[in-house]
Amino acid sequence: MIVSAAFPTGMEGLTYPIPFASPENVIGIAKHAEKLGYHSVWGNDHMSTQRYVREEFPEPPRFWEPLMTFAFAAAETTTLRFGTGILVMPMRRDIVELAKQIATLDHFSGGRLELGVGVGAYREEFEALRPDDKVHRGDMAEEGVAALSNLFSERVSSFDGAYYKFRDVELYPKPLQPKLPVYFGGNSPQHFRRLAESEIATGWIPGAPTLAQLTAGVRCLREEAEKVGRDMADLQVAPQYVTYIGKTHEAAVRGFHASQMYKHMKSLSKSTLKDQQGAIEDSNLIGTAQGVIAKAAALKEAGVTHLLGLFFAANSVEEFHDQMQMFAEDVKPYLE
Repeated sequence: MIVSAAFPTGMEGLTYPIPFASPENVIGIAKHAEKLGYHSVWGNDHMSTQRYVREEFPEPPRFWEPLMTFAFAAAETTTLRFGTGILVMPMRRDIVELAKQIATLDHFSGGRLELGVGVGAYREEFEALRPDDKVHRGDMAEEGVAALSNLFSERVSSFDGAYYKFRDVELYPKPLQPKLPVYFGGNSPQHFRRLAESEIATGWIPGAPTLAQLTAGVRCLREEAEKVGRDMADLQVAPQYVTYIGKTHEAAVRGFHASQMYKHMKSLSKSTLKDQQGAIEDSNLIGTAQGVIAKAAALKEAGVTHLLGLFFAANSVEEFHDQMQMFAEDVKPYLE
């Protein structure tokens, strides 16, 4: 099982307090993740502050653009990979420019880029950027991925979609990796069809599903893959979970409940996690090291191949580093 860590490109005020993500702290987290042997770090994508964050904090958060942040972090590391978890496709107006940025970063990082794409957790953010656009974000994301596939696979490409159009574009160089890893993020059932049918897609990123939800999702994905003749072994199942390790289960729950991460997860219960059942800590990797190992083993048995961008609950960078280290030393060796 691959294990990777979340990266605070757009997490201040959401999953972590303000201040948290200074440039020095962000680069330091990348270096620490590489030292601890994490496969990759995954940064999220936000352009504007959510309303509930504005109400809670007097100062606005620092939301760093993920691809530019990765460029700096890649220059400070050698083996660590970088993934977007997720890149919000409907907020990206110029798909050719985005393709150029992706290809450039893949080359300058030495082929260490991975993409997670999706519609984003907060529709209010999309509406702030495109207030007059009446579009279906899922369809727009699907079309954007198809356009990227076109640009990355054809020497000269054209595209005439409902949301993206270009003609006679020779985008070169292509990404350095012959098959750039591309994950589809989201918990909606429509994602299974989109993922299975997309030639460029290599994995699925659900957000903190329960074991039952994950098992059902893997079953649906397998059915959609069979319809189009895809081998399920070629598709990564890569959920994102929150983790907090304590000396006792009760201590871990208390630590999680005291974190900004807990407030964020509660906010998502009104959007992307609205179908979530039970206590948040039950479906996430909260507990003692042995308890987390047991939960992760059950996820692996259900079909998980990658614990992607683990969200370490913490209220300081020091606590973040400590949680990363505990997971790397006390849990990760039993999962790989």
